[in-house]
Amino acid sequence: MLNRANYKAQLIEALRLNPVVALIGARQIGKTTLARELLSEQASTYFDLEDPTVAALMENPMSALDNLNGLVVIDEAQRAPQIFPALRVLADRSDGATRFLIVGSASPSLTRQASESLAGRIAIIEMHGLSIKETGVSQPDRLWLRGGFPRAFLAESDHVSFRWRTDFIRTFLEQDLSNLGFGMAPAKMRRFWTMLAHYNGQVWNASEVAASMGIAPNSSRNYLDALEQTFMVRQLLPWHANVKKRLVKTPKLYFRDSGLFHVLLHIENQQQLLTHPKLGASWEAFALEQILTTLQTRDAYFYAAHSGMELDLYLPNQGNLGIEFKRQDAPKITRSMREAIKDLNLKELWIIYPGHREYELEKGIWAKPLNSIC
Repeated sequence: MLNRANYKAQLIEALRLNPVVALIGARQIGKTTLARELLSEQASTYFDLEDPTVAALMENPMSALDNLNGLVVIDEAQRAPQIFPALRVLADRSDGATRFLIVGSASPSLTRQASESLAGRIAIIEMHGLSIKETGVSQPDRLWLRGGFPRAFLAESDHVSFRWRTDFIRTFLEQDLSNLGFGMAPAKMRRFWTMLAHYNGQVWNASEVAASMGIAPNSSRNYLDALEQTFMVRQLLPWHANVKKRLVKTPKLYFRDSGLFHVLLHIENQQQLLTHPKLGASWEAFALEQILTTLQTRDAYFYAAHSGMELDLYLPNQGNLGIEFKRQDAPKITRSMREAIKDLNLKELWIIYPGHREYELEKGIWAKPLNSIC
């Protein structure tokens, strides 16, 4: 039912070109399943660092890894930061007989060690949640409601999916954050995360959230950093152009998984979603994540001025493309769009909407169904 061949192809190519490849992404997103699929196809060795026996073995990584050939998979690599200096030595061997695939959720130790110890030796592939292309264009509403975690999407009912996502949030707060090196109290982090749901698709205001929670602004930024590093939220940076306007310079915040966003707002089914005040924010965040996953770009921004002019998504390295998200049956061109086209010299502007027909509103401005892009 699910086709994740794109990630598999990326991994195979990256392992051909690099001695070490890191596959990172949120917990339960499907990283281990993909790694095990590669294991079954070639001579391989697998280490799961959640196993206490394996973790003890990796206390001496050179002894454990030195004589291995083929593909070596190290799962939950963030649990053993001592392996990275050993991987640097092993990656520099001239025979090239061994390739290392390290799998893990992002954490301060994993990202720091990978960048410092393995610079020039490692390729990093980020695994996203399920996309429309992977689940089938006939089920975008189901994917939007349930989110991109495979078990949540494939659950037998909306209720079962909702329960799984609820349990995921609890486990994430009570166990995963601590295991990944973030020392936040679960109750405070849940309250913070719930408050963030009301900023989905909006400019982030650390001081306002901090005042509401009775914490220092720096603490609210630390909480947000933890959620960003674990792939729960995305900060979309503003684009600064040399124009005679007072531009917004604060990032916008987006939930990366619509299913978790809906749990935090107690939205369990499609009817509740379609009548909820956050309907538009939910669809915009879902559509934005689908677009960025499909285009595989990190060079993404929004553009906004204090006068009220705004462009939802600006992709300078995708043909100088601008994108607006409109949950409307027949989207129309706005003054804000025309200003963005002029200010940024856009080659094209796409209005992404939940319809089924692609058409040109005027030269260079297209209404495009989300399904047609993803």
